[in-house]
Amino acid sequence: RNSRNHEVFEMIYVRRGSQAFEMLTILSVVGEFPNCSIHLLGRERVYQSLVAKLTEPQTFCQTETGKQLTTKLLTLSGKRGDKTVRLYRKALPILDWIGADEYYRDTFKNHKFSGDASHINRNHRVAEATVMMRRVGLEIRPYLLPKLQSQRIEVRVTEPTFYPSRILKGTFLADMNKTMFTRIVGALFSGDTCYAVYNTRAAVMKWCGRGEFKAKQSLGEVCRMNAGIHEVDSAILFGNDASIALGTLRGADEDKHKEYRFDSIYDHIHYVPLSQEGIRQLRFFLIPRWQEQLLEMLFDDADRSFDAGLFEYDAFVDGTYVLAHFDGDIARLIRYREGIEHIPAHHEVLCFPHQVSYLRAYLGDAVHIKTIDILTLENEFGIGKEKDEI
Repeated sequence: RNSRNHEVFEMIYVRRGSQAFEMLTILSVVGEFPNCSIHLLGRERVYQSLVAKLTEPQTFCQTETGKQLTTKLLTLSGKRGDKTVRLYRKALPILDWIGADEYYRDTFKNHKFSGDASHINRNHRVAEATVMMRRVGLEIRPYLLPKLQSQRIEVRVTEPTFYPSRILKGTFLADMNKTMFTRIVGALFSGDTCYAVYNTRAAVMKWCGRGEFKAKQSLGEVCRMNAGIHEVDSAILFGNDASIALGTLRGADEDKHKEYRFDSIYDHIHYVPLSQEGIRQLRFFLIPRWQEQLLEMLFDDADRSFDAGLFEYDAFVDGTYVLAHFDGDIARLIRYREGIEHIPAHHEVLCFPHQVSYLRAYLGDAVHIKTIDILTLENEFGIGKEKDEI
């Protein structure tokens, strides 16, 4: 404990892996984070208690150098139920302890934030997606990531990595005016695939088809120049609950301008909930060719469609057309439903338990839904739980 002006403050050590270190790391990248989504960091009670503690003066100590600073670390602002968590201005020197000071001050204009609701919502969408990526063990700190460039082909991104949208837009350069309205919140590089990442939060995604198409083209160029990936045809769509996925699906059905529908821009759109189940689902995307490996586990080659069937399905087993939906690909789900409307036969979808509600609502009772517990597949793929809690 340390005293100053007769006050006694708890000593909090800023060391790698500690909760204070992780909170500082996240805010150094995203600037602000929605307090209502604090559960994404780990155990909700623990992190709510931590936030409350860090909004009061504490003495922070850098374990490597012994440097100390007594201050509040966080501030909470906004209306009840919609508060945003930010760093306290007098705590900014601590950013130098983790090597984030220069990046933070340049990115967030020396700690100046807009109070406009749309700007805050945009920051929150980026923040939630970034935390999801952090929870699965990805590097998300732009000041430690390989710098993206747009001058020549030079493969720099070789490991699974997440780049927040600010870094992507800074790389688009000449295309900045074309992509400024895109809803992309980042990009996940994994193996030979780059996923454009979106976050709808609690609202059905409203797409600006032309803007998103141009953004996808620009992202494709970034991938070609930096990762040796020649095409971006997949996206990850985060959302608060299953109704978001369902609403997005129905919105696609109702869109008369098919060329601007989200499933015309991306062949594959993977819905992942903003939840602990979603974090576990997201881990599979870091495994090369995991969808193909899973299909090899589930079906005999003689039963598989290998994408050569009359419509979108994975296998024909004992008179039943089967679709595996563990990757949450709702664009593919649309094509599957369109196909079964014209095929009078038995149909079945395989999925995780947390996907059942929106699948049942979207497909109706005519399709049999069968679940496999996520732990079963985690064990099959050897996915550990060392990243479950920050």
